[in-house]
Amino acid sequence: MAASLVVRSDYSGSDLRAFARRSDDAQQVRRLLAMASILDGGRRSDAAKIGGVTLQIVRDWVIRFNAEGPDGLKSRKAPGKPSILGDEQRRALAAQVEAGPIPSAHGVVRWRLVDLAQWVWDEFGLSISPQSLSREMRALGYRKLSARPRHNSQKTDDIADFKKTSPPALQASLQACPKERP
Repeated sequence: MAASLVVRSDYSGSDLRAFARRSDDAQQVRRLLAMASILDGGRRSDAAKIGGVTLQIVRDWVIRFNAEGPDGLKSRKAPGKPSILGDEQRRALAAQVEAGPIPSAHGVVRWRLVDLAQWVWDEFGLSISPQSLSREMRALGYRKLSARPRHNSQKTDDIADFKKTSPPALQASLQACPKERP
């Protein structure tokens, strides 16, 4: 059986409860209260019940608390998978998008995600899905823009005639009412 970890003793249970009262992070509060019960002499299984977790997770909290104190119990963003493209490759991609495709060289007249994914493969030898490339492009500040559809025989003079308006009686009533009310 492994020896239990010793919890740092420079904080008391009441100190951690005070931190919990001031914290805006609900997950940190839960962890702080579990640690406070341990520091007050409670068992780790009781702390696990307070935190709603297993003993292994309480052990992980103790390690984080010993290393970083109460701030170590804050919720963190999961690191996730690292990006396929590096900074230099992102800059080259942005420059390529800004320059636009050359129809004779690239075989396209406008960049689509699949075309850009093929360009990334040709240029850097990296296989990237259109979905991942879409995330990269959004992170670079690019958005897909499309024109609003318009019928080819639409007349601009007729648009005003077909707009929805309020009944005349309602408009007269609104004009008669004062703008500000006491």
